[in-house]
Amino acid sequence: MSESVKVFMGGTFDPIHNGHLRTALEIQQWLGVRQVTLMPSKAPVHRQQPERSGQQRLDMVRLAVADEPALVADEREVISANASYTVLTLESFRRELGRQVPVCMILGMDAYLSLPQWDRWFELLNLCHIVVVKRPGWIYEPCAQMQQISHEHEIDDVDAMLQKPAGHVIFRELTPLGISATQIRELISGGQSPRYLIPDAVWNYIKQNRLYNFEQHNEGK
Repeated sequence: MSESVKVFMGGTFDPIHNGHLRTALEIQQWLGVRQVTLMPSKAPVHRQQPERSGQQRLDMVRLAVADEPALVADEREVISANASYTVLTLESFRRELGRQVPVCMILGMDAYLSLPQWDRWFELLNLCHIVVVKRPGWIYEPCAQMQQISHEHEIDDVDAMLQKPAGHVIFRELTPLGISATQIRELISGGQSPRYLIPDAVWNYIKQNRLYNFEQHNEGK
């Protein structure tokens, strides 16, 4: 098992659900690393702002991974004074880990294909490897820029990738759970239970803190 490899997955996690957790755990086992870090964003730049605060979403991630040693929460984006730019997060890792430790960032295919819209996106592969999670049957239709990036950086050998600190793109097909944070928020605000879509500890936190328009008629669900 690779002890010195840093693997992380960012997101709003609004709220974190079993699809996030299963993806992270499968990637941890596939790469053979000790842990995958789950990192809630503070203020994502290229998408709608989360409904709940960074601290609340961080609390839920911590509860979700509390009994799984292969997954860990990271607070750096939530407590940062900056907006959640991925390149700044990667530079933070490099200040901590140095230039030679392999760092892998997990992205869904849609996020990967949108990289040209990200701030300083052309620097990312100087700082990390990118693990792209694709759904079965996904039609890969990159723009010309991303087609070139994939052609120049793609690798299919995990061991070879982890011999270098950064610079590769590797694709992994997973069978995702059909769960979305939007679906969960809508269930809760509509008076329905999201149990078995999210960890019980997260559901209890939502009820206790009256998140996502949780109302009295949800009690007991």
